[in-house]
Amino acid sequence: MAIELLSPAGNYEKLVTAFSYGADAAYMGLTDFSLRKNAGNFTEEEIGKVKALKEKTGKRLYCTMNIVFRESQIEKLESMKDEIASWPFDAFIVSDLGTVPFFKRNFPEKELHLSTQASCINSEAAKMYKDMGFNRIILGREASLSDIKKIKDKVPELELEAFVHGAMCMAYSGRCLLSAHLAGRSGNQGDCAHTCRWKYRLALEEEERPGIYYPIEEGEDYTTILSSKDLCMIDHVKELEDAGLSSLKIEGRMKSVYYVAVTTRAYRKAIDNDPDLDKYRRDIFDVSHREFTTGFFFSSGPIEGEDVSRPTSYGYERNYMFLGTVLEDKGNGIYSLDVRNQIRSASPLQFIGPDVPLLHADSFRLLDAEGNPVDKLDHGKPGFIETSLPLKPGYIMRALSESEEKYIR
Repeated sequence: MAIELLSPAGNYEKLVTAFSYGADAAYMGLTDFSLRKNAGNFTEEEIGKVKALKEKTGKRLYCTMNIVFRESQIEKLESMKDEIASWPFDAFIVSDLGTVPFFKRNFPEKELHLSTQASCINSEAAKMYKDMGFNRIILGREASLSDIKKIKDKVPELELEAFVHGAMCMAYSGRCLLSAHLAGRSGNQGDCAHTCRWKYRLALEEEERPGIYYPIEEGEDYTTILSSKDLCMIDHVKELEDAGLSSLKIEGRMKSVYYVAVTTRAYRKAIDNDPDLDKYRRDIFDVSHREFTTGFFFSSGPIEGEDVSRPTSYGYERNYMFLGTVLEDKGNGIYSLDVRNQIRSASPLQFIGPDVPLLHADSFRLLDAEGNPVDKLDHGKPGFIETSLPLKPGYIMRALSESEEKYIR
């Protein structure tokens, strides 16, 4: 079986993008039971659109039901079984074993995938979950390539999935109480405040002078002692396949359509051994991200190898600004746009597509909703672009970030 590329779908638009840019499957959440409560997720009104898209593409769809369920939520889950049944899911991703009887009783024909939150990183645990009825294990991020191969060799009939790209958590398999403690928002309930990414001041208090603090700072910024780097395995896809993985998973249901497009496209080309891979690969280094790491795949932590925590610089690296997407071809070189950030006629634009690495637009006209030429289009307002470029619906539009001093060809 060919290895699966699994992409995030925080909402319907991202689901369409994931499928268009090369994902074999996508994972999405229902607002009440997802660990990405603020991702937008999906509503009952979108069932018809999702069904039609899935039927058209023939691709797979997994539902994340991976919160730690409280008593009231277990009761609500039972009351929502008919609504859940109306969605075209192929599998449910769960971490709370208390929900397994519910899914086996109500959805015996659907697959069960064990969430990474369950921290499965050894073959004995994998065997146990298989006996419980799980078809796939989404391994804890702590599993190395060597561990993955051993687990696959010992439980060959079980599918293994791993996160290969995106944000990581400073806590073991993401099971963190820091957000609940500092912000009153539980990460285990899908409402993480990302307190590990906050800027902290470190200070000294002398025993004889209680309440008097002497700050310790690094330069003009602050030290991030809890924030982890971002995972990136784009250069190691063959090694991931050889280890026995069935699915490569991209993190990011709360990230932009642009992020979903460029990361999905790059890993698709890597899996397919595309001869032009480098043209697509470089985009994932330009989309907004923290410093990259290969995580625990090649080591068990900083003592043995690369340190996944404490980036050398705070915040995100980003070379391009996502401006929007192409909606419709209106003919005569005019295309309607979904504008997400201000577009200026004086600034060169770039477009990317599922199989088009890059198109430059140095000469073009912007038109308002009535078709009149304008100098700029603002976020959320309808508009058009007139260009000689062969654009298609779904193409992503971008420009260099303001911090860049020149236009890179």
